[in-house]
Amino acid sequence: MEDILTDNTADNTVNNSTATEDIVIIGAGPAGAVVATLLNAKGYRVRILERQHFPRFSIGESLLPQCMEFLAEANMLDAVEQHVQEHHFQYKNGAAFVRGDSQSAFDFRQKFSEGRGTTYQVQRAPFDNVLAREAERQGVEITWGHTLVNIEFDGSDSTLTVADENQNNYTIKTRFVLDASGFGRVLPRLLELDRPSDFPARTSLFTHVEDNIPEGDFDREKILITVHHQHKDVWFWLIPFAHGRCSFGVVARSDFFDQFSDDLDERLAQILDSEPTLKKLLSNANFDTPAREISGYASNVSQLWGPGFALLGNAGEFLDPVFSSGVTIAMKSASLAASALDRQLQGEEVDWEAEYATPLRAGVDTFRAFVEAWYDGRFQDIIFAPKQSSEVRAMISSILAGYAWDTNNPYVKDSEHRINVLAELCQLA
Repeated sequence: MEDILTDNTADNTVNNSTATEDIVIIGAGPAGAVVATLLNAKGYRVRILERQHFPRFSIGESLLPQCMEFLAEANMLDAVEQHVQEHHFQYKNGAAFVRGDSQSAFDFRQKFSEGRGTTYQVQRAPFDNVLAREAERQGVEITWGHTLVNIEFDGSDSTLTVADENQNNYTIKTRFVLDASGFGRVLPRLLELDRPSDFPARTSLFTHVEDNIPEGDFDREKILITVHHQHKDVWFWLIPFAHGRCSFGVVARSDFFDQFSDDLDERLAQILDSEPTLKKLLSNANFDTPAREISGYASNVSQLWGPGFALLGNAGEFLDPVFSSGVTIAMKSASLAASALDRQLQGEEVDWEAEYATPLRAGVDTFRAFVEAWYDGRFQDIIFAPKQSSEVRAMISSILAGYAWDTNNPYVKDSEHRINVLAELCQLA
């Protein structure tokens, strides 16, 4: 079951009717914890508003090595490593892919870009709690169980109306708001920034299991991505955790699930039964956790920033879970936003579009090109090709490891064109 750390039960009542902060951050997940810690280290008064109490369940459990760079930047990596020693997050060094009888695996240590090549696969409840607790230890104030209900911009400052757990409202004056609320998408809803995604509506159906996979049958140091043997746009994830557990899920267009049971547990069992390789791998698994479903999660916004605010991570845009890019994008946005906001609060003129939105979207667009190529089959043809260049594999490995902002990598600078050319060559081979 979930590795649960100490619950937050402290009284978060705010005594004064109007508080004043330099920066208010919505959400204590990875983006919120990282950006808060970076800004706190520069001496700002930072408060996180988190509507839930941690630990709490979240999806997005297979981290990418690029994440470790951002955690090191925020001086949070030691806290994660300590938890690895005490509670054993699963070591991860790559990704494995299966399509029918074809297999392909990427070792992230064999990559084009400099930087870490290993990371962890984590149950997000303890992982996010580790980051939030470390942010608190470093001096960040987190107000648990409180929800932003309104925001008013007034020149250089903002007034936030916040509800506590008893639905009592109070206000906070702040110089800047960073929305790290993830799928909660607080500011996009309040400011009507949501825009339809150009990705097809897909659904993820998933659970955690005691996998009971015999030793040697499965490389637990890699996430396993399996393509459905009949539908190239349907795929399964198997993310190994420590202590013999896995996250298991399937992603498909929403109408794919209509042919199966309405009961989520039965539906997942039926879909697993239809995929021979995974059925055999999980033949001894104990499905001891109720299945969950997330639909229509791809999202977009009209803008990533405005006077007095910026959107981080999934609050701004979410692509797809296939390459586990969500937490990496969230932490990259935290790093970029912290740098831009520090300079702005120091009195510099900051062009948020040029210095935050454009560089963030550059990496997101790289991931987007590979996600689109995955679903239409081009990238699958590339990674399952019988003859592969070790040099090109290293460049692709870098992107799969999260280094989607490394413009020295030709597959970052010119993703779409190079994917097209490589896919055509693989099809002709």
